[in-house]
Amino acid sequence: MSHNIYELFATKFADAIDAPFLTIPRAVDAAGGDQDADGDAAEDPRAEPAPDDAAATAGLTTESLTYRQVDQRSVAMAAALTGAGATPGDRIVVQVDKSADAVALYLACLRAGLVFVPLNTAYTPEEVGFFLGDANPAVFVFKSGRGSKLLPVAEIADVPVSLSLNSRGGGSLAEAADANADAPASVVERGPDDVACMVYTSGTTGRSKGAMLTNAGIATNARALHAIWRFRPGDVLLHCLPIFHIHGLFVALHCAMLNGSEVLFLPRFDVDDVRALLPRATVMMGVPTHYARLLGHPDFGPDDCADVRLFTCGSAPLSEPVFHEFIRRTGHTICERYGMTETGIIASNPPEGQRIAGTVGFALPEMEMRVADEKDEALGADDIGEVQVRGPHLFAGYWGLENRTAESYTGDGFFKTGDIGSMAADGRLTLAGRSSDMIISGGYNVYPKEIELALDQLDGVNESAVVGLAHPDFGEAVTAFVVADPGGDGEQPVDETALRDGVEDSLANFKRPKRYIFLDELPRNSMGKVQKASLRETYAELYGDLRL
Repeated sequence: MSHNIYELFATKFADAIDAPFLTIPRAVDAAGGDQDADGDAAEDPRAEPAPDDAAATAGLTTESLTYRQVDQRSVAMAAALTGAGATPGDRIVVQVDKSADAVALYLACLRAGLVFVPLNTAYTPEEVGFFLGDANPAVFVFKSGRGSKLLPVAEIADVPVSLSLNSRGGGSLAEAADANADAPASVVERGPDDVACMVYTSGTTGRSKGAMLTNAGIATNARALHAIWRFRPGDVLLHCLPIFHIHGLFVALHCAMLNGSEVLFLPRFDVDDVRALLPRATVMMGVPTHYARLLGHPDFGPDDCADVRLFTCGSAPLSEPVFHEFIRRTGHTICERYGMTETGIIASNPPEGQRIAGTVGFALPEMEMRVADEKDEALGADDIGEVQVRGPHLFAGYWGLENRTAESYTGDGFFKTGDIGSMAADGRLTLAGRSSDMIISGGYNVYPKEIELALDQLDGVNESAVVGLAHPDFGEAVTAFVVADPGGDGEQPVDETALRDGVEDSLANFKRPKRYIFLDELPRNSMGKVQKASLRETYAELYGDLRL
């Protein structure tokens, strides 16, 4: 029996084969033509115009691709990849914009037994070079127009084949798929423990690790989420997340595909676009920044979400002011949940019953969860310790890092999340913080050590410390504290402009500090360790009063 996760989705596709799957909004320009997310005139021959709807009032028109069209495209994509030499188990590294073809590419990798490796589209060529060298892919798929910057790093990494793809259904991969439009449909058999995807997650040292996710683990988590969030016939998902990490790809799209749901597929979050499409949706999944920005619009209210039955939030902690203000403005209570790349979703607040601000709810079915002490022994109710989990959702390990994988587990098989929290007597989990200094900014994980290394190598920088400070929009803002080298012979100390310019090529935009604070020295304890907690406390209100 094959455990290829594609087959799980395909059973649901059959029930909705000619129903809308991806409904893609496009901006209408002044001349009346459509524009895609890149601003180029575009028309997808596989898309069928949707009837006039609320989106048109906001300068949007929508096109819909059915489940049949996306599925057929995945057949052609799979044939293109295998024709390029990829074989089951090979990694396919992908850094492309969100699009219908990007979804078809994901399904194609599953069909062909290839390991899908998505990369954040904000990563610089230098960062991409690391991932290519580490993953050793058979094929690298990159965004059209970036070849001059990315092909050299692919060559250095000795990637056999590099193909381009854009959001308009063009590029060398799209052309190869077009040439294989009549390829026979097939699905490669895979075992439950075979790796289906590899998603990179950073560590406190700044060294990224490839978390290997299996067919069985992904399937178990998808089924659990579909069940606990009560997906039902007729549900429509508003999708405004990126699809290069587990939230947008696994959590959101998997639930929709298991339900045969229509997906309102926004290229990115935009308040006006979300408000225009929300009346058509019954479910929205977002990050705290999305909800804060919606509340920042003076006209956002209950009329926008009259038919929505579920708002979920994850990837970062939701502040209590936003939680309560959302209830006041809309009558809806956001459902917080908690997960990691290595584990999938661990816990969720209940779809019915009380949702408490600051808590992330109860363990998912088949997921064991405990709070443990430094000896990995379970603590009592309300005691604070490390959150540890065990179950079939868990990843297969870190690619090429057997020792790091072993260190991540307890002797009795629990994964050590590194998050600190407490569990109530009824099993409800509350997170108290992180054992590392990880920053979550706009839903993205940012690790200070990587940024500090980039800053410390710049001329004029003596040392640096990077922390996350509360921010009304991003949740946490990356903030750098820098001790400048005084220099000599009349040299001017380094300034903020030089620092911003210095990290532009080495760090993705979401990792770059929002502010640079110059200090004469960094606060340290008696052992010489930098006291980041002191910096957080002293500069807690740097970005203003967060009360709504």
